[in-house]
Amino acid sequence: MSENINYYRDKDIHLYQVTDNYILVLQMYPDTFSYAIVHKNRLVAMGIDCSLDVLHEPGHNHDLLNYNFRQIVTGLPSTGFTLVPTLLYSKDRVADLARFLDVQSHEKVIAQPLDNENHIIYKVDESLINRAEPYSLENPVFLAKGWITAIANYNPQPNNLYLNIDNLNLVEVLYCIGDKVRFFNRFNFFNPDELVYYVALAAKELDLQPQNLNLILSGDIELDDRNAIRLADFFKTVELNDFNLLDYPAEVKPHKILPLIALSLCASSEVF
Repeated sequence: MSENINYYRDKDIHLYQVTDNYILVLQMYPDTFSYAIVHKNRLVAMGIDCSLDVLHEPGHNHDLLNYNFRQIVTGLPSTGFTLVPTLLYSKDRVADLARFLDVQSHEKVIAQPLDNENHIIYKVDESLINRAEPYSLENPVFLAKGWITAIANYNPQPNNLYLNIDNLNLVEVLYCIGDKVRFFNRFNFFNPDELVYYVALAAKELDLQPQNLNLILSGDIELDDRNAIRLADFFKTVELNDFNLLDYPAEVKPHKILPLIALSLCASSEVF
């Protein structure tokens, strides 16, 4: 997460204060992870792009990870996913539906509600799950689920298209009407023109005109970087997502931290 603080700890927090009233959220990646500790509407601590070794040996800087939490939510990156209308979803059908994902022997399938009308079935590299085992994976969730939930709960307008840039070359595109998800997909891109192409493709699928669309950006992006500048050439407006889900220091940028802290909004999932 460029141009943003990578470590924060509330100066008023002490080890003995971390009790089962606190929530830990983990954002897992193949080589790194990020975490946030949340108490009610306050960010107590966070670490961004930490080595996976910290999960097993937190050390002094991350010693709060040693404590028991009321809930642990672990966002896992998928290697493939499919959306299923809730009316067509049943636990007994998950194995059949997962066949479309070409699940390999080293992958595990997870299913959970995405919103009131959709379930998401996705596959995860099991080696990453094993790396997160110190935290028991009591509540594994689709990595983008918190971000999706936060936006859907915010009463998004029909001329807004939401983008999350994850690790610089993956864009997640979300469109909601009211609190209902109408489109979600993700694309790998390698230059600004490819990013514009995929966002325009999503708009076309939704029968929306770029000149009428406001792009609301989260993640690894700034308004003055080349990706945002190129998007601004084709869409009505481009702005950063300023959702404030928690109280946190001014130096933390809301659009950078939203996908992480929004994981605290997630409910339990089922593991098969």
